[in-house]
Amino acid sequence: MIALGADHGGYKLKESIKNHLKGLGIEYKDFGTDSEASVDYPQYAVAVAHSILAGKCTEGILCCGTGVGIAIAANKIHGIRAAVVGDCFTARATKEHNNSNIICLGGRVTGEGLALAIIDTWLNAKFQGGHHQKRLDQIAALENNNNPLLSNAGI
Repeated sequence: MIALGADHGGYKLKESIKNHLKGLGIEYKDFGTDSEASVDYPQYAVAVAHSILAGKCTEGILCCGTGVGIAIAANKIHGIRAAVVGDCFTARATKEHNNSNIICLGGRVTGEGLALAIIDTWLNAKFQGGHHQKRLDQIAALENNNNPLLSNAGI
């Protein structure tokens, strides 16, 4: 189950993504918004993130005008690795290397065709583990305020 969310700037793209997922036979849960009326994106980022952490959804797709604001909001949730993506190479790399659990797209900066190709690439990519897991463990330490990297940075 894929969690979907968007603000007004990403609403149209989210609707295209829903149709695409439906055509692929992939189940999704839409956390809104339901129109182009102005709304605040953090509430949609939080809803999608918590659905993943609760195990109700496996991954998430978030859209706002640029993908940046909604990614920042999602990344404030402990355990979320949300990546703003604008090309297929980055989509694959963020899953293979960073095990991203949310992908963020900009409805005002990414065309529908490219966005759907990005989503397909991301959904089909698999986390490679190995030396990438070490880096994810370091990120988890940052989330837990247990930061061995500070001593290495001379801070």
